Amino acid sequence: MMFENKLKMPTREQALKGRDDRMPVPAKHYVLDAPLQGTVPSGLERAMFGLGCFWGAERKFWQLPGVYTTAVGYAAGITPNPTYREVCSGMTGHAEVVLVVFDPNKISYDDLLKVFWESHDPTQGMRQGNDAGTQYRSGIYVFSPAQRDAAERSRDAYQRMLTAAGYGRITTEIVDAPEFYYAEDYHQQYLAKNPAGYCGLGGTGVSCPVGVAVKT
Repeated sequence: MMFENKLKMPTREQALKGRDDRMPVPAKHYVLDAPLQGTVPSGLERAMFGLGCFWGAERKFWQLPGVYTTAVGYAAGITPNPTYREVCSGMTGHAEVVLVVFDPNKISYDDLLKVFWESHDPTQGMRQGNDAGTQYRSGIYVFSPAQRDAAERSRDAYQRMLTAAGYGRITTEIVDAPEFYYAEDYHQQYLAKNPAGYCGLGGTGVSCPVGVAVKT
């Protein structure tokens, strides 16, 4: 019964109460040495993605040239300032997500979308591989109409590729970026601190078109 509950979004009445206090996190990124939170520097932009376990997901993005900083956290749920244990209970409604701050002059949002789509299986609903629960759902959380347009175009283009390869329908949610709650400090850049740590990500092996191909 508990497993079944973890695959369904809780109602606002069912969700855990949460708290007012925000999660303390390190001042700087463990790998990039950039601030982990605070005002986004002029000329940089934000992106937010959920693609399963956020340990491996964050590493995918911090390794990209043009990415200024990354952080993992919880978003698109109900409970304010949840803990990891609460999110894992399935009773907060949050997805595990990666917040990415990037320089659009060095890496485009389309490039980030390509990494997003190719780094997981977006057809699995409330799971990624053996990781099951609402926290592992696929999501793109957009900060502007331009990001929404790019996300929806890339989804439609990738769906054609996945269908041709025998995959089902994409279940990725594309919604306006909700409040981002930082995860506990030990989760930040986890795989840099624990190189042999668990990474549950696995893509479909299907290439995602970007740029001109996405716009057709």
